[in-house]
Amino acid sequence: MSDIARLAGVSTATVSRALNKSPLINEETRTRIEQLAKSLNYSINVGAQNLRLKQNRTVAVVVPFDSVTRQHLSDPFFLGILGSIADALTDRGYDMLLTRVSADELDTAAQIYDTGRAIGVILIGQWRHHDQLNQMAARRVPIVVWGAQIPQQLYLTVGSDNLAGGRLATEHLLQKGRRRIAFFGDVLLPEVADRFEGYRQALRDFQIPFDEKLVVPAVFTEEGGRNAVRTLLERKLVFDGLFACSDLLAMTAINSFREIGMTVPEDVAVVGYDDIELARYFHPALTTVRQPIAAAGEALVAAVLSLADARPSVPVLLQTELIARASS
Repeated sequence: MSDIARLAGVSTATVSRALNKSPLINEETRTRIEQLAKSLNYSINVGAQNLRLKQNRTVAVVVPFDSVTRQHLSDPFFLGILGSIADALTDRGYDMLLTRVSADELDTAAQIYDTGRAIGVILIGQWRHHDQLNQMAARRVPIVVWGAQIPQQLYLTVGSDNLAGGRLATEHLLQKGRRRIAFFGDVLLPEVADRFEGYRQALRDFQIPFDEKLVVPAVFTEEGGRNAVRTLLERKLVFDGLFACSDLLAMTAINSFREIGMTVPEDVAVVGYDDIELARYFHPALTTVRQPIAAAGEALVAAVLSLADARPSVPVLLQTELIARASS
């Protein structure tokens, strides 16, 4: 900064104000200083500046991992929602700190806020520890959770309408004449539980008896999809439809069906969930329930910044949409 000041014939204070867009500096001087700074490859150390000004413009994004399944960050849904959050933060001039914590110890996410590394936390998924999330909210940690709204919830959620999404998926299969529809998903997770309830409501509306043997627990990994298909086949049940609670589960199931000579959608019609980018390019192109990922990023960022400023905020429920393609 002193080099720029010497070359420009001004004080270092003037250089500082010019580079920080102060209205006290006239346009001609600011332009001359910015050009000198660019020619010298000068850049502001934002981290140091924030420490000096006692400011922080970093939001932590936490993606929990299950110690058993170790669902990877390379999961297409994670990549999609992380990208939308990053875009929304960048548009507002904030940085993103990405980290992982154990799904069994969600409360450790609060340490990032407690240590001053971030002004707030966005947590992707509720997992099974609703109580830990409530404890963080009770002590005023600015945390927003991508997930479902559930009873006695103290923390703020942004999520899609999973109940409606489950209904849309199942109704679509029923309207296509399918009557023995299997369900893949972990119903202990709040979001999946809502999708499962939507599945059951659609069956009731069409007066189709619910068969619990068609419900197969499945984690959101390739191995989870293969294991679910294996379990379903071992039960020796007749089925002509499948609602899988993620696109990855659905695509893995289709590949497993193909390996044993079953065709999609002739033998079994399949609907996934999320509408990840790969869904439209898969063969056959995957029918799925679209979650509005771009809107999700915007809503999550707006909510966490509101909490960080101690402003009131309310839960957000985003609409889901059925995208019909060749798999059904």
